[in-house]
Amino acid sequence: MTGSVRFVLGGRVVEVRDADPTTTVLNWLRANGRPGSKEGCAEGDCGACTVVLGDLAPDGRLLYRAVNACILFLPMIDGKLLLTVEDLAGEDGDLHPVQAAMVDKHASQCGFCTPGFVMALFALHHQGRATDGSGLTDGAIHDALAGNLCRCTGYRPILDAARTMMAERAEDRFDRAEEGIATVLRSIRRDGPLTMTHGAASFHAPRSVDELATLFAAHPNATLVAGATDVGLWVTKQGRSLPTLIHLAQVRELRRIDEGADALEVGAAATYTDLLPVLERRIPELAALVTRIGAAQVRNSGTLGGNVANGSPIGDSMPALLALGASLVLNRSGVRRELPLDRFYHGYRKNDLKPGEFVERIRIPLPREGQRFATWKVSKRRDQDISAVCAAFLVTLDGEGQVAALRAGYGGMAATPARAPALEAALVGQPWTADAVAAAMPALDRDFRPMTDMRASDRYRALVAKNLLMRFLLHTTGGELPSLEAVHG
Repeated sequence: MTGSVRFVLGGRVVEVRDADPTTTVLNWLRANGRPGSKEGCAEGDCGACTVVLGDLAPDGRLLYRAVNACILFLPMIDGKLLLTVEDLAGEDGDLHPVQAAMVDKHASQCGFCTPGFVMALFALHHQGRATDGSGLTDGAIHDALAGNLCRCTGYRPILDAARTMMAERAEDRFDRAEEGIATVLRSIRRDGPLTMTHGAASFHAPRSVDELATLFAAHPNATLVAGATDVGLWVTKQGRSLPTLIHLAQVRELRRIDEGADALEVGAAATYTDLLPVLERRIPELAALVTRIGAAQVRNSGTLGGNVANGSPIGDSMPALLALGASLVLNRSGVRRELPLDRFYHGYRKNDLKPGEFVERIRIPLPREGQRFATWKVSKRRDQDISAVCAAFLVTLDGEGQVAALRAGYGGMAATPARAPALEAALVGQPWTADAVAAAMPALDRDFRPMTDMRASDRYRALVAKNLLMRFLLHTTGGELPSLEAVHG
């Protein structure tokens, strides 16, 4: 056993040496006298395990973000402040404003989910104070609570508590202690990489892309993990052993997001939360989709690079990236190559990565003047749900209103996210009209043979895929729907 994890909990620095690297934060808390955080789903869906991590932003401010403790590995919180529901009330027993609002509005019944709601609202409380009141709408409250499930109280009194809390926005003891907390966090900040071993298991957290490249070349069978929003389930649901973990979240270059005139360069370990404001400025259609990827807890940990490298057929970001013509910068022992995303996937969970090679960043071209882009996700629920079908389109029209180029990306339709080459070919050179789109729709049946599963039937997926194409036409032209016979025969 070597190395240790250091974090701040209960007002003091905690150092953990004797722990398996895949021990979840939730299991560690409950085994060490902090049972307030609950286990419901053990997969990051229900929010009963929600805790808050505090970390220093580049400008020195303290950022609080809600995360799912049930799928977060303990070494991943090294150098951070960990807050649980036990931390919120003062030593004199005074409730935190969030807790007081929940009590006043009778927002708890059985209480199992309540600690998670309280922690999600605590993060929103501090986010609201940091933004000087911007975004403190019902929509922001719903978004903050989309990852928390309540099956008995119902959401009305919980929303009432949230509205009361946000309206009053009272300063709390964490605001008053921010300078002291920041000082303690700086004192445990590492200058070099973290290596932690426990028996045959090891956890590595490099700090630079060169360190990562060297480490992964030496351990090409290691599991790369950024936010653990999927890898965490390999442990909690599948019971898998992950003998060597390499954590990407501390690699400086992989956290960068560079905005160019023609493209965005997104580091593979940049979280959705960090990426979202950039997308809202540069590709708002994609930003709207990202708000439906998981919930706040998932987006605070999950990364675009992880979604791409994972390669799930229902990964929501890839159809949009395929339509936009994104490419990947891959790194192997410091040697880089760039590969279009539409050449990256070879089959179900199979990709073009060589041993020791990793996704360093994603290059996303911005829609140019004269191009129209849109993307939509179809699922049974609006929030916290897996897609039945996700589709994205980018069309370029010539001066006469004909299709000069079309890129169509789909998820949920095949073993991998994929473009629709037959559809694209059928529409190039055609007028961008409802009749032309309806005539081209049968090409989608040549592009895809979707499967039937618990989320949707093959017939439903095939129909939705076509309907989303027609929706894109109407979105770009404001036209009227053709007759159903013209569309579906």
